[in-house]
Amino acid sequence: MRILVTGGAGFIGSHVAQAYVDAGHEVAVLDNLSSGRKENVPEGARFVFGDAGSETALEAIRTFRPEVLNHHAAQINVRKSVADPLFDARENILATLGLLEAARRSGVRKILFSSSGGAGYGEQEEFPADEKHPLRPVSPYGAAKISVELYLHFYRVQYGLEYTALRYSNVYGPRQDPHGEAGVVAIFCERLLKGQPAVINGDGEQTRDYVYVGDVVRANLAALSRGDGLSINVGTGIETDVNHLFRKIRELAGSRQEEIHGPAMPGEQRRSVIENRLASCELGWYPESSLDDGLALTLAYFREKVKTSGSW
Repeated sequence: MRILVTGGAGFIGSHVAQAYVDAGHEVAVLDNLSSGRKENVPEGARFVFGDAGSETALEAIRTFRPEVLNHHAAQINVRKSVADPLFDARENILATLGLLEAARRSGVRKILFSSSGGAGYGEQEEFPADEKHPLRPVSPYGAAKISVELYLHFYRVQYGLEYTALRYSNVYGPRQDPHGEAGVVAIFCERLLKGQPAVINGDGEQTRDYVYVGDVVRANLAALSRGDGLSINVGTGIETDVNHLFRKIRELAGSRQEEIHGPAMPGEQRRSVIENRLASCELGWYPESSLDDGLALTLAYFREKVKTSGSW
């Protein structure tokens, strides 16, 4: 199968691209390397440098003619989306529409879209939230993710372009950027290993659903042939507060740092956790990695990075 992975040099996309190569698929990676790294592109995959909304990306679809387009390229900074909604819309909605137009004209069979469980649902009424939970995003980033899901439905009805939207919870694991706006696991890992202060925002009682990147990869493999026309949560269904997360990583890192609390982040969701029953039924998917196991693998990755280069 020919598969084009946008954002395939980034944190999640590169793991997905590697799994597709390992499964014997013909893979091309499109990435502008704004946050991704060239060394993350798997051996055996073609690499195309360019933005998702560029003519280069559209030409890549026309010439490579993928059967599946796996769309992970995105503007992921929630605070940036709040500060500049137009920029976020251009990157996350208009660029995607360009890809969808090229896809339907080039005979792409299916779109796999990396959506968001936490940002899409907003402040939850039920815990964990299933896919029928009201969609009330509180950021332009979350609104963009849900908007793309609606466009995917349109393209399916109008043109027969199949899709599956995977609504991720908080993904963590090797290759996550510890210097970005998101990724508390990566931030804690690097700072504790380097003996630098790791600051917990607010009281640390805010909860998230942390899912290991290897489990997310398996969902992307399953969705190649299943889950048509659906938006599906990809999470553990387990809430973990930031204080607990910090203590686990501190113990694994062998650090003695006391807890340091800084100001709360404005507009941060208090609780976020998503149900995964639909993923089990439709994709045959469930999370295999416990938080302890996933954190150990992630910390081992960052330990090697700090050891060999002094930084991520």
